[in-house]
Amino acid sequence: MNLEWQQIITQILGFLLLVWVMKIFAWKPLLGMLDERRQKIADEFKKIDDTRDEVARLKADFEARLQHIEEIAREKENKAIAEGRRVSAEIQAKARDDAHEILEKARQNIDLEIAQAKVELRNQIIEISLRTTEKVLREELDETRQRQKIDACIDDIGLMR
Repeated sequence: MNLEWQQIITQILGFLLLVWVMKIFAWKPLLGMLDERRQKIADEFKKIDDTRDEVARLKADFEARLQHIEEIAREKENKAIAEGRRVSAEIQAKARDDAHEILEKARQNIDLEIAQAKVELRNQIIEISLRTTEKVLREELDETRQRQKIDACIDDIGLMR
């Protein structure tokens, strides 16, 4: 192995020159592109994180609104149920009042009909008594015959009941 120092030094200097030229023309632009790429990726990850945070915030907002809407719906449903029960109670109370009123009118009608029947019965008794008295007065009767007529009159009254 025969090495010449001049050739080795030339090669070292050529290599160093190549490294220096590469550093100026290739290494800096290459590192710049890598830094740019690294920054772009970091920005994209930040954007993704921001979007994820925004989606989580919107989801929480949506769930809160949905919960609020469900509460309002439950309140309205409870109000409607309460109103229905109130109306039902009013209808039942009015029906009870109407039924009592109808019963009272029926009782009054019955009392009136009973009173009319009593008056009619009294009139019939008076009429029968008058007829009987008239028959008795027209005929001269002995005591047995009077008793028979009175018994017949009482039987007539009994039949009319």
